[in-house]
Amino acid sequence: MDWKTYIHSDPKILLGKPVIKGTRLSVEFILGLFSEGWTEQQVRMSYPTLSAQAIQAVFAFAAECLKEDVFYKSLLSAEAE
Repeated sequence: MDWKTYIHSDPKILLGKPVIKGTRLSVEFILGLFSEGWTEQQVRMSYPTLSAQAIQAVFAFAAECLKEDVFYKSLLSAEAE
C-alpha cells in the first residue's frame, strides 16, 4: 500500500502532524482509537468520510515509521530504567 496517497503533513493543519488527506484526523488519533479497542466499523461509523483504504494507510504509515526505528528506541530505553 502506498500510504502517501492518503496521508500527508501540512504545517497549517494540526501543526504539521501527519493526517488523513481531506481531514483533520491525525494518524496518531486514529491509532489511538484502535489502541482503545475501537473496531474499524466503529471508526468508520463515527467518521464516515474515512475509507477502508485510508485506515489501512494509517497502519502502513506507522509500520514504515517503525522500520526507521527512530521513534521507539528512546521509549524502550526509558522503560528499562
